[in-house]
Amino acid sequence: MTPVLVFDIETVPDTAALRGIHDLDPAMSDRDVAELAFQRRRVQSGHDFLPVHVHRIVALSLALRDADQFKVWTLGRDGEDERSIVQRFFDGLGRFTPQLVSWNGGGFDLPVLHYRALAHGVSAPRYWDQGEDDRDFKWNNYLSRYHTRHLDLMDLLALYQPRNNVPLDQAARLLGLPGKLGMAGSQVWTAWCEGRTAEVCDYCETDVVNTYLIWLRFELMRGHLDATAHAAEVALVRQTIAATGEVHWARYIDAWDGAAAPAVSGPAT
Repeated sequence: MTPVLVFDIETVPDTAALRGIHDLDPAMSDRDVAELAFQRRRVQSGHDFLPVHVHRIVALSLALRDADQFKVWTLGRDGEDERSIVQRFFDGLGRFTPQLVSWNGGGFDLPVLHYRALAHGVSAPRYWDQGEDDRDFKWNNYLSRYHTRHLDLMDLLALYQPRNNVPLDQAARLLGLPGKLGMAGSQVWTAWCEGRTAEVCDYCETDVVNTYLIWLRFELMRGHLDATAHAAEVALVRQTIAATGEVHWARYIDAWDGAAAPAVSGPAT
């Protein structure tokens, strides 16, 4: 089977880049630099979500399903620097050429990864191939919006109409999944400043599991899984995360058990 790799990133303001871009005093604290950037963004755009090129990746969570296993882990949990996180992600794509799945990955995660790879001099030839090295990539590559080697579930389900976009938390809850637990994206910067790296990584991991479970429902909807196979894949996810004994997965399963899940049945007769 083609490996399926779901990914999600968590970011904080790149305060070093912001100092250079805005000619700020080098002595300004990171918090003050970020707050100034947030204020300027609010004046310009009415919100404080910074442009993609000044986000720094601090966690990159992955959920992998291949022929042998389902696995969830986070690059950055062990203190890797940003360049290592980005290079390892692209190295994995180059080695395994997985089916890449995301929720708004085309709108945020991948553009951030592009700029961070550019900034750090990361090599990613397989990812950028559009048929120059592998003819199959001319017709299905990671970069084209309408190809499926990277499948942005949010974008596709919205039929590429931004007005139809749905936040991951709400899409997950629509399916009876826990959604986001313990944190929201807007709280990552504060948590990071307070040294709560593990919480940021835990939060990112629950996002990729929510996305993977939505992917399974999508595979059921388009006929790649039947109800029995879908149930088996969902059970594998539950068994895998429960076996870790980790607190964030225990909380996730408790929330999952308490959610009202729509019924999934076989074909009508």
